[in-house]
Amino acid sequence: MPISDLTLYDPFEGMRFGPEQCFLCGTPTTPPTDAVPVFAPWLMERYHLAERPIQLLDQSITTYQHLTISCCARCRTQHVEPLEAQVAEAAAAGLDGLRALDEKTLFLWLGKMFYGVLVTELLTELNPLIKPRYPLAENAQMFRRFQAYFQTLQALRVPTEFDDFVPASIFILEADATQPALPFEYDDDLTTMVFSIKLDNAVITSCLVDNGIIRQAMRGIYQQAHRPLHPAQIAEFKARVYYAAYLFNVVPDYFARSVQAGDDHVVMDTLIDDVTGPVFNPWDNSGYGQALLEMWKPWHIPLAEIMQNPAQPLSFLYDKSGNPQPVEKVAELLAQRPEDKSRLN
Repeated sequence: MPISDLTLYDPFEGMRFGPEQCFLCGTPTTPPTDAVPVFAPWLMERYHLAERPIQLLDQSITTYQHLTISCCARCRTQHVEPLEAQVAEAAAAGLDGLRALDEKTLFLWLGKMFYGVLVTELLTELNPLIKPRYPLAENAQMFRRFQAYFQTLQALRVPTEFDDFVPASIFILEADATQPALPFEYDDDLTTMVFSIKLDNAVITSCLVDNGIIRQAMRGIYQQAHRPLHPAQIAEFKARVYYAAYLFNVVPDYFARSVQAGDDHVVMDTLIDDVTGPVFNPWDNSGYGQALLEMWKPWHIPLAEIMQNPAQPLSFLYDKSGNPQPVEKVAELLAQRPEDKSRLN
């Protein structure tokens, strides 16, 4: 393989995030011809997303079909489309098919969508409808995370081996089929690089630049969550992931080893530079309660009820004795609450 094919692209040199260069390799592109959808055509067709509105941070409205990222013909045909075809085939097999995918494939698929949403937000900030309260372009730590993450995303184009680490924490949960829920949902937190997507009864949530540390920290909870869950239980699990990502206090550094003649892939190492400080900032139940409040909006659960016991915020994953709570019990507890019907339309 030519060494040029193993050369990583760095869009941070000159801040090249616009539509005039391929997001994967930097090749000059011609907008709008040279582009790929952020959410693949198979996703938009399967879940009827094309005309569905999506609100950006500046309060402007676009549609899923208009979310695109620049991509040259070579990267589109050789890298992006084969990845989407692989995930589409797995998704057609349902939850088991998605769980059978290797973590790198899932990471790259989630990462491509995350990148597309983030770049859309960054470009929108150049001429916003309303200036966001916390502009992404002014978040130095977010940019450092983004730069580190983009190095690992290059594995979509450049054959890459991650030496003894995975770039992300990825969780796949099963939504109980007996509970009413939308077949497709998506949400993210761009500053902490968390991305979540629901495909029928499979819910995939990932922190994209933590070297799997959050998954390791949540291994016990994740193991106990390997069962059909009520949507409110999934929302609670996601609140834990989102809040853990908010507390995550380090940014991994990544280093590609020098490529030698005859090499057919890049080997990437990682290092967490500041080993003297804590990996996570201290857990604060009041902060976690705010994460629960946000995730439980469809069930209209007030913060006062969530934090009725400040030492033990409300939980649907576990009962008061700390045992995993059955789906039927959660449904019973929520049966008397007014539900936001709009989430089911």
